[in-house]
Amino acid sequence: MTDMLDTDILSAAREQVLERGIGLTEAQAVECLTLPDDRLDDLLALAHEVRMRWCGPEVEVEGIVSVKTGGCPEDCHFCSQSGLFQSPVRAAWLDIPSLVKAAKETAATGATEFCIVAAVRGPDERLMKQMREGCEAIRAEVDINIAASLGMLTQAQVDELADMGIHRYNHNLETSRSYFPNVVTTHTWEERWSTLSMVRDAGMEVCCGGIVGMGETIEQRAEFAAQLAELEPDEVPLNFLNPRPGTPFGDQPIMAPAEALKTVATFRLALPRTILRYAGGRELTLGDLAGKGVLGGINAVIVGNYLTTLGRPATEDLDMLAELSMPIKALSQTL
Repeated sequence: MTDMLDTDILSAAREQVLERGIGLTEAQAVECLTLPDDRLDDLLALAHEVRMRWCGPEVEVEGIVSVKTGGCPEDCHFCSQSGLFQSPVRAAWLDIPSLVKAAKETAATGATEFCIVAAVRGPDERLMKQMREGCEAIRAEVDINIAASLGMLTQAQVDELADMGIHRYNHNLETSRSYFPNVVTTHTWEERWSTLSMVRDAGMEVCCGGIVGMGETIEQRAEFAAQLAELEPDEVPLNFLNPRPGTPFGDQPIMAPAEALKTVATFRLALPRTILRYAGGRELTLGDLAGKGVLGGINAVIVGNYLTTLGRPATEDLDMLAELSMPIKALSQTL
């Protein structure tokens, strides 16, 4: 009976997702996430077919930099930038020349997107001023799309960022609505959803994902995939928990590689037309198996380091894409 069920969900997904472009339901996502390990390669192969059919072979490369690091007033349990935890990251600001230098270094890797991130609940007047000046300085010297991740926004701030020409705004839901109170208590999942809705209505691209492996159940992981599908983001960054010392999730176990790869493939099948980006934690969780994810639904990567953790050197990711014959998306095609 189990083998028949396994065959049925992959057959159903092939007809529904690959042929018709309709993403998995929440219940179907649970079935894919609970497939036995000996069906993993079949699941990854189908996800790769879906990615190639609905997104194409190109991989979008992005670099990120933190303009304001640490000292955040929120209590996101996975994050060492919270000022509420005994974790090593302390508040620091990046000046405009450093921001331009980081953008140049990112562009030199072939990246098409440069994301400016700040560890804040939401931007204040100082940060919005720095964003405007930073965007002007970057555009004067670097041909690259500028994205931002500045926390929760007001409508006026959304309008101002759109006026700056911010290409894409990142604000992660982090996890499913039902599990969110176990991850954050200083604001709500609904507040995050509200910011994302305003960003989309303002015409900016929506980048929204989260972190898996924070103690959520398989069912909550499937719920998260379905809620992202409802939001219809342009991009979903998929992070795997890298437990940070001094945070409430510092003792969480690392997700097993097979479970992580099933998650990658399932999210692709739930979001067939979305940019699905490898983000933080993949080095620790997948190691040398990262390439299997690129052949299992991933079509974007963050190169270099993350906000408070080290990533792989950009050259290693670019070499991996070359070995897999995955062309990097040209900037001219994203403007």
